[in-house]
Amino acid sequence: MGKFTRSLILVLVAAFIISGCAKPPTQEINDSKALVEAVTNTDTNTYASEELAKLNGDLTAALDEVKMQDDKWFSNYDKAKEMLAALNAEAENVKIVTAQRKEEARNMAIAAQTEAMMAIDLAKRLLEQAPTGKGTKADIEMFKADLLGLEESLTALQQTIDEEKYSDALNTANIIKEKAGTISNDITLALEKVKSRKR
Repeated sequence: MGKFTRSLILVLVAAFIISGCAKPPTQEINDSKALVEAVTNTDTNTYASEELAKLNGDLTAALDEVKMQDDKWFSNYDKAKEMLAALNAEAENVKIVTAQRKEEARNMAIAAQTEAMMAIDLAKRLLEQAPTGKGTKADIEMFKADLLGLEESLTALQQTIDEEKYSDALNTANIIKEKAGTISNDITLALEKVKSRKR
């Protein structure tokens, strides 16, 4: 056996031994899986669904990289480890984005709630100015009943906010505001008709 052949065999044996020492990043994989599972909840699905989908896609890609290296004679898990480390940082970012967007949604819902309350108050003030008489009594009673219903809706709206269903709360507040605005317009038109009759 020539020197070259012996040297080649030694190099191959050494490479095989070194590659055999390269172990899959089992701990890193388990940590990343646990982290992704921890950030997967109702809030992230609601406020960071795209980021969460990307996070799961990146985890799958990292696991595929590990599997690809497992099937090789000379495994190298450096890329997989880098992918898992990046994924962990990404998971933390999903938490931050979720918290920010949730707070924004909360603020929007509360602002809409305030606007709905103001719209109801305006309608009530206009109703107080409405002339009471034989021709307007039925209309006034109807407006009062409608406004009472809207005020009751505010209680349900507050409960929705307390339950952190901010999207539902925003929609409900906008509906209340719109209905109160319609009542205000109807009362204003009625007042103008009465004024025009007096002229």
